[in-house]
Amino acid sequence: MQVVIINGPNLNLLGKRNTKVYGNQTFESYFLKLTEHFADKEVDLVYFQSNHEGYLIDKLHEVGYDADTGIILNAGGYTHTSIALRDAVEAISNPVIEVHVSDIHQRELFRAMSYLTDVCHQSIIGKGLPGYREAVDLLLNLAK
Repeated sequence: MQVVIINGPNLNLLGKRNTKVYGNQTFESYFLKLTEHFADKEVDLVYFQSNHEGYLIDKLHEVGYDADTGIILNAGGYTHTSIALRDAVEAISNPVIEVHVSDIHQRELFRAMSYLTDVCHQSIIGKGLPGYREAVDLLLNLAK
C-alpha cells in the first residue's frame, strides 16, 4: 500500500515555528522515524508539502484515484478557509485522513471550523506528530 502524506502551508516550519504548540521536531526528521517504524510492513510512505493551495489540490487529484493508496492530509490554515480543497477531497475516491498536530478546537475560535472533517474518512486532532503514525495505522487497517 502507498500512503501519501500531504502537508499544507507553514508545516515546513515545524520545529521552528511556535514550538510551544507544534514541538521542536522537524517533519522531515519525524518522517524518517515514521518510515523506519513501518519498514517491515508493506507500506510505501510518500511525503509532499506545499505552501500553495493549488499544488495541494493538484497532488490530491494526482494520487486520489491511484490503486491501493491512502492519503493523510494536514491542510494547515487552509483547513479553515478552503472550500476548493474540501471539494478536491470530496471528489477523489481514495480515503483521506485529516491530521492536525495541535488541537484546533482548543486554539483560536476561527481554527475550530474545519471544511475538511465531513469529507474525510476520519480526523486525528491534537495528538502531535504521533497523529500521523495513528493515521498510517488507520489506513493500513482500512486496506485489510
